[in-house]
Amino acid sequence: MAYDRIYNFSAGPSMLPIPVLESCRDDLMNYKGCGMSVMEMSHRSKVYDEIIVDAQRLLREVMGIPDNYKVLFLQGGATLQFAMVPANLMRTGKADYVRTGSFSTSASKEATKYGKVNIAASTESEKFSRIPAQEELKLDPEADYVHICFNNTIFGSKWSYIPDTGDVPLVADMSSCMLSEPIDVSRFGLIYAGAQKNIAPAGLTIVIVREDLLGYAPANTPIMLNYKTIADKDSMYNTPPCWSIYVCKLVLEYLQSIGGLEEMQRRNQAKAKLLYDYLAESKMFHAHVQEGSRSMMNVTFRSGNDEVDAAVAKEAAQRGMSNLKGHRSVGGLRASIYNAMPYEGVEALVAFLKEVEAR
Repeated sequence: MAYDRIYNFSAGPSMLPIPVLESCRDDLMNYKGCGMSVMEMSHRSKVYDEIIVDAQRLLREVMGIPDNYKVLFLQGGATLQFAMVPANLMRTGKADYVRTGSFSTSASKEATKYGKVNIAASTESEKFSRIPAQEELKLDPEADYVHICFNNTIFGSKWSYIPDTGDVPLVADMSSCMLSEPIDVSRFGLIYAGAQKNIAPAGLTIVIVREDLLGYAPANTPIMLNYKTIADKDSMYNTPPCWSIYVCKLVLEYLQSIGGLEEMQRRNQAKAKLLYDYLAESKMFHAHVQEGSRSMMNVTFRSGNDEVDAAVAKEAAQRGMSNLKGHRSVGGLRASIYNAMPYEGVEALVAFLKEVEAR
């Protein structure tokens, strides 16, 4: 079936795979003969229990999550995790944060409400155009954890390596890169991600946490902000974001059907290479992030003229390529090419940019 769809380069919520949307459509009125939609059924019902159990199992399989980690389905977005992480993990009152963009900076500021925050490194003076090297990290061996944002949605940078933090647990915000490539979960103490980039519609937040880090939240921690509360009830302490978890399950099934995260990484690398190669040759547009730190998911670039950039984003939208305007805090242009963006979408964008440049 043909669809009248655009190429949506939004930083999120973002595109979903067509097969996933088709399954949602087919199940919308009557999920597997139960006579109702997933949006209508009780989260305590047997049919929904199968959905959430399958979603957790599939996430473990697709990501290779070790048995000593809990998978939690939460709400509140990654922003709520800026508070939940220190509330649960800051035992001695000290933590290291690496500032590589807007969200890691916000997370570090939120954590100061719970204890002392050491800025282990920052590239703010370079307009967050790169990720610091391992030797630049001034880590405290007595910190309770080290926090990083693995992929920076706004500035378009990504950690090309997993930093060595010794015995100190590494915490990573992976909101805009989870499921884009294989990742060694065992290198992290905790991973969290808002789902609206690669995983599911907005409303679901995923936390993957090592079991030995649970159970240390102070007694006055609100019950729904305590990871152990959610872990002990298998993410069913209260009503979870049922629809988003259902779509997450479909996305994970889709990923398995195409060959898993290895195949997804291959596709994402090909898309990113096509766009970055053009930017390297262009006399008009220039990538913001330095080589070696560039994101596969969020490609930021600019012409150097704000009016030109605005005109390019406007005309692109008229051509069926929406949401190319850069974040309001940095300007320029940004193409978010998450998992569901087809290679043809990036081809269309590059052809359009070449046309603009020729004019």
